[in-house]
Amino acid sequence: MTIQNIDHILDLVQDALEQDNIDQAIRFLSTLRSPDQADIFEELEEAEQAALLQRLTPQVSADILEEMEDEEAAELAAALPLDRLARIVDEMEPDEAADLLGDVSPDKARHLLARLEDAAEIRPLLIHPDDSAGGLMTSEFLVLLEDMTCAEALTTIRQWDPEQDDISYFFVVDDEHHLRGVVSLLRLVSCSPTVRVSTIMDRDVISIRAGADQEDAARLMTRYDLLALPVVNAENVIVGVITVDDVMEVLEDEATEDIQRLGGAEPLDQPYLLTSAWQLFKKRIGWLMLLFVTGSLTGTVLRIFEEDLSRVVALSIFIPLLIGTGGNAGSQTTNTIIRALAVGDIDLRDAFKTLWHEMRVGVLIGIGMGTFGYLRAILWDVSPEVAVAVAIAILAVVVWATSMGSILPLIATALKIDPTVVSGPVMSTLVDATGLFIYFTIARMIVLNGV
Repeated sequence: MTIQNIDHILDLVQDALEQDNIDQAIRFLSTLRSPDQADIFEELEEAEQAALLQRLTPQVSADILEEMEDEEAAELAAALPLDRLARIVDEMEPDEAADLLGDVSPDKARHLLARLEDAAEIRPLLIHPDDSAGGLMTSEFLVLLEDMTCAEALTTIRQWDPEQDDISYFFVVDDEHHLRGVVSLLRLVSCSPTVRVSTIMDRDVISIRAGADQEDAARLMTRYDLLALPVVNAENVIVGVITVDDVMEVLEDEATEDIQRLGGAEPLDQPYLLTSAWQLFKKRIGWLMLLFVTGSLTGTVLRIFEEDLSRVVALSIFIPLLIGTGGNAGSQTTNTIIRALAVGDIDLRDAFKTLWHEMRVGVLIGIGMGTFGYLRAILWDVSPEVAVAVAIAILAVVVWATSMGSILPLIATALKIDPTVVSGPVMSTLVDATGLFIYFTIARMIVLNGV
């Protein structure tokens, strides 16, 4: 199947639906892969979506719902008759079906479970929070017994009919389903038929508890390049498996949240175009009000040094330069530290080492920026004293900003707060007021005492 022009197919589907030719619209949709079909669906009206799902096969409908955003899939599911929806959910992977049931109303979820053929696979997944490893795992997995021979293991694998087709290794358990090891498919195929699985499996298997955060699961899988991660309970009994495609969705969602917080706003709960203006207002106004209050500290500092400014007006010329440099230096540092925390390069034990590291970087940057600031001041024909005050203030502000930028994310992490909340606008606003105070204090000592 070649890659199609989605926008062109969307136009064709919409034209067919306007002519009430659903069969033609389905033929156009069939030329696309499931992710592209989901993109088409998200552009259609709810009535058009429901009409198509009524005519598509349950398998195709399930593939589309799995690829759609959770909130949109739940809204679409709510518009379908229960019997039709049950046939679609039966075709979905257990973890995706559990996610959908968790997003619809409790009454509808209960009625759906009563109609499902594979309800037993889905019910255990519903007890785990969505943001936990248990909420991310699938109950559709195959385990091998450690006392099987390689021939018996391969026979078991041949009899298995999984939804996914990218299985490359299997987890090994004892008679009570305690996780014992992992063995690759290649190892099973290449070993002697009479060899026991327990003799060729790798006993050093990485697993995660069902109650652990889904971000921890994502970090484990990316750190150790895992395609699947077994989920175990307190007795080390395997209860599910997390696959790499699920982790990719987690990483995308977490990156989206971090980027939105970097701009000083609460992350959105649903896609942007589905978020109303009122919801966007509520997500943004809190941080803007907080930044407004903290930003007013800058005005307070200016009022404190108002008399000094009136005596040496030239000092005001460099205020934008000072606060801009400090804010940018602090934001650079904060973003670097947040990323280092996210990928595990540093942790709370590295706090003092990180602070010392960034202080030295701040000194080097401050010297460079301070030298530039001194030359800029001289070219603007201000007094040498003011130029020196500007240069020293830039050095001090940059060192202060990089120090704060390194320690604040670590403090936030220690307090169980997302470190991205101290980045971007928040960091710049805090450094603005403190940077001005440093600037005027230095200027008072160097310039104003001699006036």
